[in-house]
Parts: sequence; structure tokens; C-alpha cells
Amino acid sequence: MILVTGASGQLGTAFRKRLGDRAEYLDRSLLDLSEPDAAGTTVRALRPDTVINCAAYTAVDRAQDEEDIALAVNATAVGEMAAACHDIGARFVTYSTDYVFDGTKPGSYVESDPTTPINAYGRTKLEGEQMALAVNADSLVIRTSWVMSGTHRNFAAVMLELIAKGDVTVVADQHGRPTLVDDLVVGTMRALDAGVTGILHMANAGTTSWYELARTIADIAGLDPHRVAPCTTADYPTKAARPLNSVLDSERIAALGLAPLPDFHGALEAAVHELLAS
Repeated sequence: MILVTGASGQLGTAFRKRLGDRAEYLDRSLLDLSEPDAAGTTVRALRPDTVINCAAYTAVDRAQDEEDIALAVNATAVGEMAAACHDIGARFVTYSTDYVFDGTKPGSYVESDPTTPINAYGRTKLEGEQMALAVNADSLVIRTSWVMSGTHRNFAAVMLELIAKGDVTVVADQHGRPTLVDDLVVGTMRALDAGVTGILHMANAGTTSWYELARTIADIAGLDPHRVAPCTTADYPTKAARPLNSVLDSERIAALGLAPLPDFHGALEAAVHELLAS
């Protein structure tokens, strides 16, 4: 049996769509990772074959003021689940972020690059990686970036709302790789089937900026992309610092015989149309 936590979020919803009754699903009402002890207890009680942890504290700016809560969800609870999976002989998968990097590298980031997060969210996700692998070396930690879907409020949904109303300004000097949850689910299941462990970078192919991405979303939706104007990160200060370069690449995927995720444009188009329809 596969157990999916964070089942009501973007990624958990995508797993439910793909796995159906092959899995059991726990949302926050059934398993609140801000109480980390419950995470390990639940896994030991249910005794699944595989745990896919899609739950996370993802409010990047708010984490600056709530780092203790973010740490409980993104790290302590992750370690508890990983340890429980080790004890019962189950596979454990959890997700981390491009924000474990500081964004100063000239090229893309691979799995072996040094981690130097510059905000609380990134620190808590890195701690979660380390805790999981420390207690269960067979854990699979997938770092991904700029996650979007056609089912939840995310950057694409916000841009559709704002651009439909008028002009919008978006940062143009932060670069990364958008990742669509349906593709991430496929990639995760392939990695699980191949028995992959350790840290693995997984993001859709194609590098862009938030500004370029907003214009692409407008174009897909039939809105005027000229309503989107660029600005710099310095022009748009946020409570939590963001890395200017968080482009993820993998030094492992080809060697493991895994197919890379496809270019993001096709899945983004489907997601935008799904958002418009809803």
C-alpha cells in the first residue's frame, strides 16, 4: 500500500489523480505535521509499503516569522516519517526545494553542489533532507522548483487573475525551471520503480524568469502579454530573500537510466486551460 501525505495540496492531488485506489491519502485534517510525533506514529500504525510525503510548509515569506513551525513540518516530521519507514521496511519519498541554494552559481545546480539557503524556508527544507537521510539512508529526497498545477492557487493562477484585470509587474532577474505536478508525479514513480535513493533533482526542462513565465501564461490564456512589465528583485523587496538563480539540473538522472521531465511548456498550457475552465 502506498500512503500519500499532504493529499489535498497540489502534488498530493496529482498523486490521487494518477494512483486512485492504489494508495491511501492523508490530508492535514487527518495528519498535521506541525505535530511531528504523530507522523511517525501514523506510519507505524498503517504500515504502508511506501510513503510519499507531499505535505510541507510552503509560505516562504511567513516562514521568516514562523521558522519553528516550518521546521516542525519540513524537518522534524520528515525525520519521524523516514525513521518509521526504516523501522517497518517501507520506502520513503519526500520533496525539497531549489531554495536550498543561494543562487550565486553561474550555471545550473546539480545534486552535489554545496547547499547555502538564504531564507528560513530553505533552511527548514535542507534540515528535512538531512534528517531523512540521517535516519534512513534509503530515503529518496526529490528537489524540485517553481511547482504549479491546474488545480490549485499558484503563480499561474495569480497571474491569470492579475493580468485579466490590468497591468502587472513581475521580477525578471530570478531564473529557474517551472515544474508541473503531473510530470513530477510521473518522474517520482519512475524513480521509485528504479529503486533510486538519496538526493535527486527533478524539474521540467526549460529555463525561464518569473517575468517571462508570466508573459507565457498570458499568451496561453489569450491575454495581452504586454500587460506584464519587468522589474528587478531590488525593485520588489520581500521578507524572505530569493535566489536569483535556482535552475536545477541533474547529474544523476541519465546515469540512473531515468527519462528527464519534458519541457514545461506543454504541461503549463494544459494547466492554464484547466485553471481557466475552473
